[in-house]
Amino acid sequence: MMKMLEAGGVPLLTDGLRAADQDNPNGYFEYEPVKQLDKAGDHAWLRDARGHAVKIISFLLTWLPETYNYQVLFMRRDLDEVMASQDSMLVRREESAITGKHDATRAIYAQHLQQVDRFLDSRRCFTRLSVGYRDVIADPEREARRIAHFLDRRVDIARMAAVTDPRLYRNQARSANPA
Repeated sequence: MMKMLEAGGVPLLTDGLRAADQDNPNGYFEYEPVKQLDKAGDHAWLRDARGHAVKIISFLLTWLPETYNYQVLFMRRDLDEVMASQDSMLVRREESAITGKHDATRAIYAQHLQQVDRFLDSRRCFTRLSVGYRDVIADPEREARRIAHFLDRRVDIARMAAVTDPRLYRNQARSANPA
């Protein structure tokens, strides 16, 4: 999604500290201060983030202050695919994979996503568009149009669609357990 937004002309707030690797060959598009949202401290960077796309994991969305208004592109992916991707990454890093714990992990994550949905629905400072990972791969132009409409800004839809790379959809689930 961040690659699509960048290609479309949306400025990104990233720091480039985490380099591209085998798991994310296009990079991570992260901004280190985001990881401190759940901690007391200086969050002045939020003021400077206005008009920029910022990658924030779902857990940290609930720590955003109501001082600002947020347009959230909430990426949804099949939970089996998320877990398969995590397993692959952990195996490559020679860490313990979550294999064998998938049912419990899926249940916890599904519950977390329901809590985040309720949170976003209950706060007037958030507007949200859910975007399916599989949908982006299947029809990137349609999804780019949806995103442009939601953001209500001029973006280059053709360039957004062109940067999607179906070859990176390496962990496809056979069943459908969308998040």
